[in-house]
Amino acid sequence: MSVRSQLRQLLTPLSLIQDAELQEKVLAVYEDALKRGGWQPHDLPAIPASLLLPAERGISYLDHVLAVSNCALVCLEQMKKVYGERLQVDPDILIAGALLHDVGKLMEITRKEGKFVRSRSGELLRHPFSGLLPAALAELPEEIMHIIACHSKEGDTSRRTAEAIIINHCDFMNFEPFK
Repeated sequence: MSVRSQLRQLLTPLSLIQDAELQEKVLAVYEDALKRGGWQPHDLPAIPASLLLPAERGISYLDHVLAVSNCALVCLEQMKKVYGERLQVDPDILIAGALLHDVGKLMEITRKEGKFVRSRSGELLRHPFSGLLPAALAELPEEIMHIIACHSKEGDTSRRTAEAIIINHCDFMNFEPFK
C-alpha cells in the first residue's frame, strides 16, 4: 500500500476536504515531513503527541491530530448554528490546518535508543516553525501556513484568522487536560 493510501486511512478527516487539490497537498506535506523525520505512516500512532506529556498517558501524535480535527469540526458546526453566515470560516482551510498544525513534530521528535526525544531539528526549531517548510514546498495556501505558524504560543502576539483561533483553542483543549 502506498504512503498516501496509508495516510488516507489514518487521517480520516482528510476526506471531508472538498478541494481535491488541497487534499493532495496535505498528503504531500505529510509525505515530506515523514521522510524528513525518518518516519513511516504506521509510526503515527506511536509517536507521542508531545514530549511535554507524561508517557503513561499514551496520547499519540495521531490521537491528538484527529481529536483536534474533530473538535474543530464540532466547534464550527455549533458556532454556525448560532452565528450562521456572520461567522466566516472556510471548512477546507480549517480541516487542513487541523490536520497539519503539528506536522512539524514529525521533525521535532525522534526515537533514540528506544525512547522518544527531541531531534537536532527540534532542539533548534519548535514545530510551528519546522512545519512551515514542507507546507511551503507543497505550496499550501498562506491561510494554512498561518495556522501551522500561529497555533501555539508562537502565535500569541499575532492576529489570528478565525480558522487559526479555532485550531489554537482546540489544540490546547486537547493538550492541557493531559499534562
